[in-house]
Amino acid sequence: MHLAILVHGGAGEVSAASLEDRQRGCHAAAAAGYAVLKQGGGAVDAVQAAVAVLEDNPLFNAGTGSTLNREGRVETDAAIMDGATLKAGAVAAVSGIRNPIRLARRVMDSSRHILLAAEGALRFARQQGIEVCDPRELVVPGQRTRWEREHGTVGAVALDSHGRLAAATSTGGIFDKLPGRVGDTPLIGCGTYADARGAVSCTGHGEDIIRTTLARSAVHLLEQGLDAPAAAELAIRHFVDMTHSEAGLIMLDHQGRMGYARSTTHLPVCGMTADGTLISAA
Repeated sequence: MHLAILVHGGAGEVSAASLEDRQRGCHAAAAAGYAVLKQGGGAVDAVQAAVAVLEDNPLFNAGTGSTLNREGRVETDAAIMDGATLKAGAVAAVSGIRNPIRLARRVMDSSRHILLAAEGALRFARQQGIEVCDPRELVVPGQRTRWEREHGTVGAVALDSHGRLAAATSTGGIFDKLPGRVGDTPLIGCGTYADARGAVSCTGHGEDIIRTTLARSAVHLLEQGLDAPAAAELAIRHFVDMTHSEAGLIMLDHQGRMGYARSTTHLPVCGMTADGTLISAA
């Protein structure tokens, strides 16, 4: 079996103490996804499980602990994609959803659309029985101060025992963003992408990731014969050449090879292979 899972906790500059905590959080997320895969579950279920763990951890800019927009409110984005079918679901600028990745999954499975935004996404959540909470519950103490200097996105990619790939990404966006701002995370091919060859989740400066369709560009390099480690490095190199900006990405290819690269100071990453080997990087 080539099954594997790889998660990231967001690109950006963080303190040494915070980095250790984030790596532990990524390990917990990878373990949750790995448990799904080892029990014969699918890659889509695995990446959803992993990202939900990160959304529940207030250290990360997703779900609980999301950054605040200019009006002091939380608005989140999330996306999930099944590489075997190219089905995808995404939500953007949603408030009051504790686990946006679960809502994105419901958009993929239970609607004829790919992306729902703002009040429409919230109305769909209520119709589907997705947990809705007071948006103030997602704001953690000290969040505004911390996210002025630390921000990021969380994500996961997985390969299951049937050879199916999937990707999922979730974020609270950038600090002090305008209300209604949507970044790269929920845009398929930009911050999130998966097909039969590879799966990618991105983090970093969303507007520049959108301009370069970074996730799909990385998978395109797999189509040209590169493996995941080489494709990740080259994709980030091309991104920097074009934008002089900051980003990071994780990816898996169809053989379960892991790739991750960044143009930022840190990118907490944790992965697990079929035999349970732990991969960790910062």
